[in-house]
Amino acid sequence: MQSTQYTQNGKKARRAAVAVVATATVALLATACGPGNDESGATAAPSAPVTASTVPGAKPPAATTPAGTAKPSTPPAAPATGSAAPGTAAPGCTAGELKADAHRAAKRPEGTGTGAAIVAFTNSSGHPCTLQGFPTVAGAANGSPDHNAPMAVTHTGSATPVLLAPGGKAWVKLTFVQVQGEADGYCVSGATPVTYPTLVLGLPGAGAHQVALDDGQFAQCDNKVTTTPLLATSPS
Repeated sequence: MQSTQYTQNGKKARRAAVAVVATATVALLATACGPGNDESGATAAPSAPVTASTVPGAKPPAATTPAGTAKPSTPPAAPATGSAAPGTAAPGCTAGELKADAHRAAKRPEGTGTGAAIVAFTNSSGHPCTLQGFPTVAGAANGSPDHNAPMAVTHTGSATPVLLAPGGKAWVKLTFVQVQGEADGYCVSGATPVTYPTLVLGLPGAGAHQVALDDGQFAQCDNKVTTTPLLATSPS
């Protein structure tokens, strides 16, 4: 009986030992396979988050405003204005866009005739336009400008484009062969002085314009005139 009891006690002891060993083995396996351990049991470093700097060729994400909307990387283009592009020329003035008036020049040859006159051309349109060149000149009565007497014209100076803003002006100075003496006067050449109530000036590309003096008539000799080109400033 005693021998049998010892045998049973030995079996219980072996079962307890096996249970302890099994429990220890499970614990070791759980420790070896837990987070942060590879198959060799070494602790692995935590993986870094993927960002644009770690991915070749990737672009950084756009910055965001406090409201959470994407912020553009470049500012939006400014709206175009209605101004003309640099170097864009204004169109030529037309005959209907110009008004002409004339007055006696302050600086003129000595004598008793007109001597010299300033003719101004005003842009009466609502947009800029240009004039350039020398006028033709003809004497005329107060009637139709087509009934005129062309004058021999001599040019002085160089012609350049003149830009006329709305209401702007361009000028020419006409210098005549002066009448001498009193009363009807005389011409040094021996010709008879001629008086015209109006002149007709033809402008390159801008039509013909009939103009009268603001204080009299155009009295001159030899039917000759010297003219400046159209100018941006008024001569004297």
